[in-house]
Amino acid sequence: MIKKEREIPIKLRKLEALLRRLPVNHPRRSKVEEEYAKIRAGFRGEKSIDYYLNSLDEKRFFIFHDVRLQHSNNEYFQMDILLLTSSYIVILEIKNMNGTLCFDQKFHQLIRALNGREEAFPDPITQVKRQKNHLHQWLVSNHIPSLPIYPLIVISNPATLIKSIPAYSDEVTRKVIHASHLHSKIEHINLRVKDDVLSTREINKLSRLLLKLHSPHNPDILSHFQLEDKDLLRGILCPNCKNLEMHRVNGSWICSSCKISSKNAHVAALDDYSLLISAIITNQELRKFLKISSVSTAAYLLKQLKLETIGSYRHRKYHLLPLNKTKTPHH
Repeated sequence: MIKKEREIPIKLRKLEALLRRLPVNHPRRSKVEEEYAKIRAGFRGEKSIDYYLNSLDEKRFFIFHDVRLQHSNNEYFQMDILLLTSSYIVILEIKNMNGTLCFDQKFHQLIRALNGREEAFPDPITQVKRQKNHLHQWLVSNHIPSLPIYPLIVISNPATLIKSIPAYSDEVTRKVIHASHLHSKIEHINLRVKDDVLSTREINKLSRLLLKLHSPHNPDILSHFQLEDKDLLRGILCPNCKNLEMHRVNGSWICSSCKISSKNAHVAALDDYSLLISAIITNQELRKFLKISSVSTAAYLLKQLKLETIGSYRHRKYHLLPLNKTKTPHH
């Protein structure tokens, strides 16, 4: 049973918005594109695991996607997928990487060989061990009976080769699998752990606690790339030709390039504003970002959105979230 659905990561949405608003020739654009590709690949890798999760007994397994919990003062840990049963917990760390992956347990690194080039990454086995320890501490601090925790690294690409240094490392053999082997790995755990630790009441309590204490990561994406508001392109993006010159004509937005008409093209622009700049906006800030001059037009657009307001009429501010949460990343 899915207790927490997978959502498009807020960081992925922010990166996509930033790519829409950052000039093509901006010196930091390549860094943004690189990180966007990495986060999108990770998200697609997680989605590809759904096929194998569907084979699990939904009465026995509670599935939580992208749970982020606090384990100490201002310190958090995040798990791609958490599988909760009355007997044990499985942490799944999903890696969507091609080529040959060599898990170097001597120097605690992951080496990827692709197209004749080798590249080193942090050791995922160390990462999942850390997640296991944090989760154990979190369970103890929340007075949950101690459950066995099994961390696994799941390689989502079936064509990816898995190797290890030293060869046939026990750690790699026990913790790293292809997605297609997930079901058999779970069956192996079932044979090892048969006794229930949690009652139905306790497992429901733990499920509610995981959902209640989940704390989504919401980074300031401009600060992350050392950017400022002034670096961003303003205006309304044409949904057809992606030109940033749409003008208000008789209650519609008209693209100056392809001449397409839209009644609500401003909604996507304000979504970009909320993702990149602030969830709070004033009439003046809206006019500046959408590149319109009319105070009354701006007031009309804000009124039509039926947003929560803050403050008196002359100093009114509008809460933009949520506007367009269903948006999916480009592929």
